[in-house]
Amino acid sequence: LYFSSQEGILVFYHIKDLQYEMKICTDILQPISTLIFSPDYTVLLLVTDQGTIYTYRPAHSGEVVKLLDACSTSFLAADFLTPGNKYCVSVTISGEVQVWFLEDGTCLSKLNLDIEVHVT
Repeated sequence: LYFSSQEGILVFYHIKDLQYEMKICTDILQPISTLIFSPDYTVLLLVTDQGTIYTYRPAHSGEVVKLLDACSTSFLAADFLTPGNKYCVSVTISGEVQVWFLEDGTCLSKLNLDIEVHVT
């Protein structure tokens, strides 16, 4: 079980029978608004309240990499494009939809919806 605190700490609970073990995975120093696992559960996207997107790879010694950093507008949401876990899609509050290559954060495509986006 993965969850995040308001302080930006990603925590993992390993639960087996009636026993559990808590492990602090990383502290990104920004409140995390969204956690999304890739379809094969090898990568976890962390989206912060400030609009930064990180990738976390549990099998790679818990490596956390800042993938995207919002400059003029915050990322509202992000998710993986399936099948696979090589690409993700994000949307900003201003309505810009972008497709990203997860290995290096390259923006592959953009589409402006020309509307402000809200989460309901």
